[in-house]
Amino acid sequence: MAFASDLVTIFGLPAHPLLVHAVVVLLPLAAVGAAALAVVPRWRQKYAWPLLGVTLMGVGSVPLAQWAGDQLYAQLAALENPLIQRHADLGNDLLPFALGFGVVVVAMLVAGRLSDRERTAAAEDSAVPKTWRRIAVVVAVLVIAAGAATTVQTVRIGHSGSTAVWDGVGTN
Repeated sequence: MAFASDLVTIFGLPAHPLLVHAVVVLLPLAAVGAAALAVVPRWRQKYAWPLLGVTLMGVGSVPLAQWAGDQLYAQLAALENPLIQRHADLGNDLLPFALGFGVVVVAMLVAGRLSDRERTAAAEDSAVPKTWRRIAVVVAVLVIAAGAATTVQTVRIGHSGSTAVWDGVGTN
């Protein structure tokens, strides 16, 4: 990365639009993967680690994109574009969504693993309670809701950013 007037660039382009692509690809991909594992629990054993990796990369890319966006915003502040301000405001709201989603994905994987162990024990002893199996169902519902909310927020932010960039282009 090269520094030009305190703006981080990659190959001469502002880093923000490039880093944003990690967010808009990885978070929805993690949300779809988490929903699949929530609905089909037997896939957890095979796909838990890849899902965790994609989720962590997606969540981790959010503060990087925000940081680069703050730098780009500082460079564009003179434009006084309310669309850019709206995009920045929405962008600042994504991290809590992403972190919450990441937490429930980890909770789903842990509860799922404990549920699987409980199910195995119940096969040998019918007196084993269904505690973790019930918790796994509740967490699965939370994962689907959090994934949907994170994806919707990501789309809203992306739309506001593209609107801020492209509003008025082609009307000259």
